[in-house]
Amino acid sequence: MSDEPARASAIADLMRAGRETSRLSMVFRYAIAERLGLTVSDLECLDYLADVGSATAGQVAERTNLTTGAVTSMLRRLQQAGYVTAERDPADRRRVIVTLRPERIAELERPYERFAEQAERLIQGYSVEEVMLLVRHYDRMQAMYLAELDRLRSGDTAQRSA
Repeated sequence: MSDEPARASAIADLMRAGRETSRLSMVFRYAIAERLGLTVSDLECLDYLADVGSATAGQVAERTNLTTGAVTSMLRRLQQAGYVTAERDPADRRRVIVTLRPERIAELERPYERFAEQAERLIQGYSVEEVMLLVRHYDRMQAMYLAELDRLRSGDTAQRSA
């Protein structure tokens, strides 16, 4: 007897759980942004800068999937609000280097603290092998997202069958 129906059901459950997690993640991000008086794009920019330290305006545009004009407006707004500094690159005066102000990091992390503590407790219940499976899964999902973003940015709208 084949376990194909059970596998198909498990895969459907996984896909449904993934969609719901993605939806809730977006709702959560919007709620955090609203609490901080920011847009989700602002929050994405600040999260990125928290990870990398400093970036060019072009790198921020690529990471947030915004046009350079929209990034210019966003960075001006974040600079006026005191979240970032923006300085001309001494090596290439055409480029702007954006840096998150270190004194604002704790303020940006605060809304995530309780969730992060709960996530840490959840993960403690997993074996090393389970954690590594999840890491591989997320790495592969990120690669898929990046490939699809590249495809969308290039204007490739062709549908491919599975």
